[in-house]
Amino acid sequence: MSRYDRYRHRYERYSMFPQSKSKGERIADAEKKRKALEKKGVKLAPVVLDGFAIAKTFWGKAWCANIESYHDYANRLPRGRAYVRSNSVIDLQIESGAVRAQVMGTSLYRVTVTIKPVAKKKWAAIRAACAGKIDSLMALLRGTLSGDVMSAMTRRGEGLFPEPSEIAFTCSCPDGACLCKHVAAAMYGIGSRLDTQPELLFLLRGVDSADLIDAAAAAPAGEAVLAEGEALADSELADVFGVELAVAEPPPKPKAARRRSQKPVPEVVVPPVRRPRGRPRKTTAAPVSEPPKAKPRGRPKARKNTKT
Repeated sequence: MSRYDRYRHRYERYSMFPQSKSKGERIADAEKKRKALEKKGVKLAPVVLDGFAIAKTFWGKAWCANIESYHDYANRLPRGRAYVRSNSVIDLQIESGAVRAQVMGTSLYRVTVTIKPVAKKKWAAIRAACAGKIDSLMALLRGTLSGDVMSAMTRRGEGLFPEPSEIAFTCSCPDGACLCKHVAAAMYGIGSRLDTQPELLFLLRGVDSADLIDAAAAAPAGEAVLAEGEALADSELADVFGVELAVAEPPPKPKAARRRSQKPVPEVVVPPVRRPRGRPRKTTAAPVSEPPKAKPRGRPKARKNTKT
């Protein structure tokens, strides 16, 4: 075991909070827990993002812009974005005045967000501002009305979106912060859910969207109904809430390996062999000297006397 592993083991053993997990580990844990609960017959409504952006339509973006405009939530919102992008919100139920969610972290935590209904005076002011300008409930839910109508519906402190004083949180995690990362993930999950079901915003705030259509029908006959236009752009939403919207940037793509430029191999030029001019000279071979004879080893033999 290396020194780093020993220190990490001591930290995880004596620390109150376990080591944070990677995005891949959170996704795998959330998927495993969701399948286990569905196998037991529990009906879940998970928040599954289609891509990297949390919200893509008008009402979802407006909800996220509203919660990001309050400095009380600024510290914990980035962790909440990471959790909701990891599909850690395995269940999100929106009802009148409350949101109940189950968020997978180190274990499964239960989150409850309680929101007060819209005050009667505020709702009356919204109805008066939209009188005669909304001729279709579908256009209202799509957010494709004129700019002044949508601004009146979403204006900070005066529209449909709640203020921090109107919101209360509870979470079963051991974090003692007012807004933990699990609650922040549930808050962003509401914005993602409003992308497909914007009518849940009126249910959450305890008002009836049909009242705005009734107000349009009861408007004076001489007042012209504005034609449907395009939803507010991100820059206009930022002006309404007084905050710069966080642009959903996809994760950086891995840089492609640079191709090594192949340098051209220089051609080797072999100079031609020059032949001597004129007749070739006669060359005489050098005499080959014979190698010296080896002397016999040992004593010379005695010669026999042949004289008689």
